[in-house]
Amino acid sequence: MSQYADLTVNGQALWHDLVTTAAFGGTEKGGVCRLALTDEDQQVRAWFEQTCTALGCTVSYDSMGNQFARRPGTRSDLPPIMMGSHLDTQVTGGRFDGILGVLGGVAVLRTLHDKGISTNHPLEVVNWTNEEGARFTPPMLASGVFGGAFTEEFAGSRADAAGITLRHELERGGFVGAEKCGQHPAAAYFELHIEQGPVLEAEERTIGVVTGVQGMRWYEVSVRGRSAHAGTTPMPMRKDALLAAARMIEQVNAVAQAHAPDGLSTIGIITALPASSNVVPREVRFTVDLRNPSEPVLQAMEEDFLQRMQDCAQANDVQVTVTPTWNSPAVHFDPRCIASVEESTKELGYTMRDIVSGAGHDAVYVSRVVPTAMVFVPCLHGISHNEAESATPEDVTAGSNVLLHAVLKADQVF
Repeated sequence: MSQYADLTVNGQALWHDLVTTAAFGGTEKGGVCRLALTDEDQQVRAWFEQTCTALGCTVSYDSMGNQFARRPGTRSDLPPIMMGSHLDTQVTGGRFDGILGVLGGVAVLRTLHDKGISTNHPLEVVNWTNEEGARFTPPMLASGVFGGAFTEEFAGSRADAAGITLRHELERGGFVGAEKCGQHPAAAYFELHIEQGPVLEAEERTIGVVTGVQGMRWYEVSVRGRSAHAGTTPMPMRKDALLAAARMIEQVNAVAQAHAPDGLSTIGIITALPASSNVVPREVRFTVDLRNPSEPVLQAMEEDFLQRMQDCAQANDVQVTVTPTWNSPAVHFDPRCIASVEESTKELGYTMRDIVSGAGHDAVYVSRVVPTAMVFVPCLHGISHNEAESATPEDVTAGSNVLLHAVLKADQVF
């Protein structure tokens, strides 16, 4: 048992921070719209810096605008133990996704500051730039550069719908630090997050000990037929791209069903051209998202999906092209970090279960270069990326307590 067994975060202060920061980009429906590097994001970044500075931290940026709030340790020769997540949101986002991981880290710093407790390692809370990918795609861009998945040039060149690049917005906000992204040392990384799914709530568990993140692959499918007049072209003589696409979409669902129970498939965007009510569509584009915790099974899902697309195109006399747009391999977190989370949860007396994350997080890319683990807490009905997103003060406090004790354990291990 740790000498700090009775140490807990100030849950009231944590909840106050969650309410305060929800005002930066707050929506009428109680959610948050705070896209990466917008004015609203700049405001919450300034709040984060001011809050951490008041707790005795120094705040710095790397070349991708990742924000590091550092509390010194007793040994300056040791690399920091990091906590964090992101401050940006979806267009119709909620109050907890991402920011809980940052504010949970702030709660840890506040506890240690108020109690006068020193750690061996420096501790840092990190705000990763553009995790959501709602403004600049793909998601997790800056942590991806940190982990070596993307080049800085690629990430900086990503443009939003108005053609404004991420690099331009970093410079506009004054967020380009001297330290090159990826050169920041770290001993370990812990990320607190709402589950974004219904499992913990359904099983009445307080803590999810995250062992890894399932693999994800994204594609754009282009189906090409032939435009024709809706009133003069007989049905047997049509090459209807939308009809073919509809049958392909059924097959995408069948891919997941064929790889149950863990296989997942989703169609998120469908575009039909020429988009006229009395013209047979000549081209349809749709996105496909495939997921599975096992990389070999995900590979099998991809092969199944590609074959089904070709078979369906041939049967419907159209052409199809499938273009991969993103590949995030399955991740298995560091056993020592997982053990720190699990032991802390047991000692604090919270109910728990091991869980694999179904969503992507900055931890995915950070884990490539730093020992990493995550902590999940329940969210109402599993709803996330939604203004209705909700969690209880008791659960977010519990997750922050686990984060606190996991960090203190890691301080002795790494």
